[in-house]
Amino acid sequence: MATLSEHASPPWPNPNPNPNSTTNPNFLPEQSQTLDFDSLMPPPPPHHDSPEFSPAPLPPLPSLLHLSFNQDQACFAAAADNGFRIYNCDPYRELFRREFDGGGIGHVEMLFRCNILALVGGGSHPQYPPNKVMIWDDHQGRCIGELSFRAAVRGVRLRRDRIIVVVEQKIFVYNFADLKLMHQIDTIPNPKGLCAVSHQSDSLVLACPGLHKGQIRVEHYAQKKTKFISAHDSRIACFALTLDGQLIATASSKGTLVRIYDTDHGTLLQEVRRGANAAEIFSLAFSSCAQWLAVSSDKGTVHVFSLKVNSSVPAEHGKSQSSSNSDPTAAPSSSSRSFIKFKGVLPKYFSSEWSVAQFHLQEGTHYTVAFGLQKNTVIILGMDGSYYRCQFDPAHGGEMAQLEYHNFLKPETETETAL
Repeated sequence: MATLSEHASPPWPNPNPNPNSTTNPNFLPEQSQTLDFDSLMPPPPPHHDSPEFSPAPLPPLPSLLHLSFNQDQACFAAAADNGFRIYNCDPYRELFRREFDGGGIGHVEMLFRCNILALVGGGSHPQYPPNKVMIWDDHQGRCIGELSFRAAVRGVRLRRDRIIVVVEQKIFVYNFADLKLMHQIDTIPNPKGLCAVSHQSDSLVLACPGLHKGQIRVEHYAQKKTKFISAHDSRIACFALTLDGQLIATASSKGTLVRIYDTDHGTLLQEVRRGANAAEIFSLAFSSCAQWLAVSSDKGTVHVFSLKVNSSVPAEHGKSQSSSNSDPTAAPSSSSRSFIKFKGVLPKYFSSEWSVAQFHLQEGTHYTVAFGLQKNTVIILGMDGSYYRCQFDPAHGGEMAQLEYHNFLKPETETETAL
């Protein structure tokens, strides 16, 4: 159960760097401001031309604990064992960082580009208790509110009007203005903290695991409607919503197929194939116009698929599904229509739609993907500190062109930049 409190209890560090300040949970997120990122960065070190000058040894690189894009995928946040950092995606540059004395941040969630962030402690020496969500105001440089739980926090999602907190088998939805609990949802065990939320101000759609293996629960708060989608036979490994919450892409623990559903009616609209062999899907991302879908996995390949659906697909485009009577494998996907005359002859493997473009990376590294601001570009972040910006050819497909590379954990002079 969530509680509000003013200070963390020992032995955790004081979440408030200023001991003379008090935590105020009753803040107003609509009063937050866009950060002046340039003023937040420390001045560059002085230049030393003297041959006798011996620079101090560089400190060890921090260990990354979590990576996440903000709501419009224009920035990303890196949580590490010594604090957190915020970066701009395109053009790439570090915006600011906050380092704590030996305290780790296991999760940092941005709220677009404003001064309010959500922090969760992590690593071997957490800065904050892992069962608390700390609301950080970077203008004040301190925490202004906190939410406490009986279990470790697995994930946090922010909207301008809501805070969504994921623990092992529950999801809590809070009003952002006063941190009052609005809704709580029971889920199947969810150690990855899977949860997705729409970001258009006029509608709130939340997707999370259901109570059964392979099931997705979708909450349409504006319509006061709950929809259950039996998406896969295996457990859910990853899913993503479009900005308006009208489409959801899902992948199971098998990692071979990705399915796209209409969240309003639970209709299976399209099915695409990542590969033939089992894989762990790390992330899914829609482009802003829902024309493309990007997928990353432990196989080291990022795939981009062309979508033949949009967020306003009418209900009659497929049979509605629910948790009680649906079978997603029974409805033919739009990607298989060119093979419809071979139905019952060719195995489904051959009728699945394959990716338009690919980009090959180191196998086994955890990569997170998003679409860039420039047309037909993809941003790829690795837990090894790698940043890639790539471009795909929508007409001819094939291997994506690498436009840029950085290691965001190292000083810029040590990294390889634009190619």
